[in-house]
Amino acid sequence: MPKLFTRTVEDFDCANCGAKISGTGYTNHCPHCLCSKHVDINPGDRANTCGGLMRPSSIEKKGDEISIVHRCEKCGHTRKNKSADGDDFDEILKVMRANAGF
Repeated sequence: MPKLFTRTVEDFDCANCGAKISGTGYTNHCPHCLCSKHVDINPGDRANTCGGLMRPSSIEKKGDEISIVHRCEKCGHTRKNKSADGDDFDEILKVMRANAGF
C-alpha cells in the first residue's frame, strides 16, 4: 500500500537552530540546518508521538534530485526527504563531507 501524503501548511520554530520557518505544506525540515522533527507516521499526518529531533545523517543524489536522510535522535527511525529550493547548500555539502570522511 502506498504511503499517504497529507498536505499540512504550518509555520514552525526549528527545534535545533531556532529559525522561524514559514511552511508551504511540503516543508518538512529547516532550510538552514536541515533538521526536522519526528512527528509523522505518513508524510504530513502529524500522527507520531515520538517528537525527537531528526538530524541529517546522509545525502543521496539520484540524477538532479538531492534527498536528505534524517535519523531520529530519540528512537533511531530514518526517513528520506527531498531537498527544497531554499535549503542551505553549504549545509548539504557539510553532511556529504562528514559521510565521506573529509
